[in-house]
Amino acid sequence: MMTLPLSPEPRALGKSGLTVSPLAWGMWRFAGTDLAAARARIDAALSIGITLFDTADIYGPDNGEAFGAAEALLGRVLAEDKALRDRMVLATKGGIVIGTPYDSSAGYLAAALDASLARLGVEQVDLYQIHRPDLLTHPQEAAAALAKMVESGKARAIGVSNYTPAQAAALQAWLPFPLASHQPEFSPLVPAPLFDGIADQAMERDMAVLAWSPLGGGRIGAAGQAGGRAGDGAVAALLAAHGARHGVSGTAAAYAWLMSHPARPIPIVGTQTPGRIVEAADAFRAPWTRAEWYAVLEAATGEKLP
Repeated sequence: MMTLPLSPEPRALGKSGLTVSPLAWGMWRFAGTDLAAARARIDAALSIGITLFDTADIYGPDNGEAFGAAEALLGRVLAEDKALRDRMVLATKGGIVIGTPYDSSAGYLAAALDASLARLGVEQVDLYQIHRPDLLTHPQEAAAALAKMVESGKARAIGVSNYTPAQAAALQAWLPFPLASHQPEFSPLVPAPLFDGIADQAMERDMAVLAWSPLGGGRIGAAGQAGGRAGDGAVAALLAAHGARHGVSGTAAAYAWLMSHPARPIPIVGTQTPGRIVEAADAFRAPWTRAEWYAVLEAATGEKLP
């Protein structure tokens, strides 16, 4: 039976001119003061060909640390090995302000990027994304700030995170270059981008889809267990069974399920355990047939397809 395409080869990050790995590693839980442990996580990602590293200025408080802590930790790791930066496509995000909660005004975005660069100890990030849409900033104003980031060389490409297709289109209308990426929540448990227009817009405009929380916030475990929402267990069971047929974990099967869509989503692997990071590469050993793929979607939505 024919399986859906599933390639470990690098691919273009939208129309940015950047080339990235089909898996990314995310730093939402990147925390602590142990630089050797931090470097081990990065090395684990690099060892399986991951080049896209995703962080944000807001990563820190959820771990009981300060605003910017994850960026600062990565900056300390990069300072110890200057050559490490050249092996990464480095992405960060800004625009979430604790207590506000969002600010995409031109002045704020410019200052946020400068602060991120300082914490990271670099002069340029490869991808800068507005983390969440600010309904009180006109897209023309945000676009002007984003364009200056690229013109100044502080960012190579621009993307959006948690935007609707209409919000992305409104921002794109004022930009002099194409948006490189969408970053939505996307997993076998949260297939919303398949129905809300995100995946369609990404394919129409050749934007990369960076899938955050690709394991449903951890509800899909290595043993294929899930809990929390009605239907989670059925999805997890299908993923676990698929993984078992191919000799991999349910989590690897979940990554493969995402990557099998023609928008070629890039799952952002969130685990902070080096061994689990390495296991993400098992996804390429678990291709899906159309029937298998749609069975997971039906379980996720709780509805039979017509």
